[in-house]
Amino acid sequence: MVSRKLGKTGLTVGEIGMGCEGLAEKPYEQVKELVDLMEENGVNCIDLYTPNPEMRSNLGRALAGRREKFVLQAHLCTIWKDGQYKRTREIGEVKCGFEDQLLRLQTDHVEIGMIHYVDSLADWKTVKDGPVMEYALRLKGEGKIGCIGLSSHNPQVAQAAVESGFIEVLMFSINPCYDLLPANENVESLWDEKNYAGELVNMDPERQRLYETCQRLGVGITVMKAFGGGDLLLEEGSLAGRALTPFQCLHYALTRPAVSCVMSGARTVEELLTCIGYEVAPEAERDYAEAFASFPRISWKGHCMYCGHCAPCPKGIDVASVTKFLNLTAAQGQVPETVREHYAMLPHTAGECVGCGACEKRCPFEVKIVENMKRAAKVFGN
Repeated sequence: MVSRKLGKTGLTVGEIGMGCEGLAEKPYEQVKELVDLMEENGVNCIDLYTPNPEMRSNLGRALAGRREKFVLQAHLCTIWKDGQYKRTREIGEVKCGFEDQLLRLQTDHVEIGMIHYVDSLADWKTVKDGPVMEYALRLKGEGKIGCIGLSSHNPQVAQAAVESGFIEVLMFSINPCYDLLPANENVESLWDEKNYAGELVNMDPERQRLYETCQRLGVGITVMKAFGGGDLLLEEGSLAGRALTPFQCLHYALTRPAVSCVMSGARTVEELLTCIGYEVAPEAERDYAEAFASFPRISWKGHCMYCGHCAPCPKGIDVASVTKFLNLTAAQGQVPETVREHYAMLPHTAGECVGCGACEKRCPFEVKIVENMKRAAKVFGN
């Protein structure tokens, strides 16, 4: 398993994580079987959005004796009431729900305290300025959570949260279809077919800005809905008009700026093994570029997707990385020191480009790479 740093948190996570959907409504024996498989394969980050008490208790038993091997992304503001899940901002319920979580997980802390499901700016203001954030900060001070996170589907909300300085980890919905749509407080718009009926061109700029801001500020991203709830894997259900493979969806998410870990929604051992198989899959099976370039409803023309098809450069330039650093500066209107440092560490920089155009001939998205290299050389001074 390839491990990645989770932003500036100091945590290291396997790039394939585990969503808790697959742990719910299963007996202890099956939960333990999945946790055994995770431990064997380095899947160490587990998201725990569901407050289902049976799932929490079963997972706590399964983690006994090996708790330190896992990074728990546990959610605040999600409770179990009248036999079902409920999102809450009522601080008494929030506190009881979190304490129940620690008790059932048989632990005195979690690595990530994720403020659950904030999709409107009004709700973010309520969270930020009210008792929920105050409680999260107190938990962090007491060592009951290692860092504060937030889950959202709305890039405007996520941007505000990341820029506030409170949020160290962002859980966000990332896949090639959702990335096309502008901000909306109604999460159902992401999978509403009518929003994909016309021709769609390139990534929504607010989403790109969000990922780049996270990269610049050191906020780690954990990904939800990489498969679009499974729709992207089905020819008939795919919002793009063409089915993708699990490996292509995973690779797309993992090549976005600041992404550290993708939470697989595996519900069976077989599905988890498929996601783990990404780690040893050949590049040809991970490659999403040609599939994206042939989508009947979507065009990414002129937009760098960091897919790597531009390689190899005869001068050894890592074109995708140079482009990513260039985009980070464009988003800020300046060259952040961290970006300058990362650019300086490249063994070959944009100034070495000879303008041969070999990369442009290979690019499935018709990006003007030579022009980008000239701009990068001017921006970074070499």
